[in-house]
Amino acid sequence: MVTLRRAAAWRIAIYGRDHGVPHFHVEGRGWRCSVAIATLDLIVGRAPPAVLEEARNWAAANKTMLMAKWRELNG
Repeated sequence: MVTLRRAAAWRIAIYGRDHGVPHFHVEGRGWRCSVAIATLDLIVGRAPPAVLEEARNWAAANKTMLMAKWRELNG
């Protein structure tokens, strides 16, 4: 697992040997979700709406890096 962004109460991470469409995880205490890199659609899970919005905004500005890291960790 590689943490790519950390905020006070949550983080964005990509896991190696993961499955499905290229995605990242947004994780906090007691919740977790997966978001598709290409579309920024919520795949599964839940997150506070403000956190999900902030994570998506960050991801939109960093899609190239997110996809490169996904490919590095997942072939």
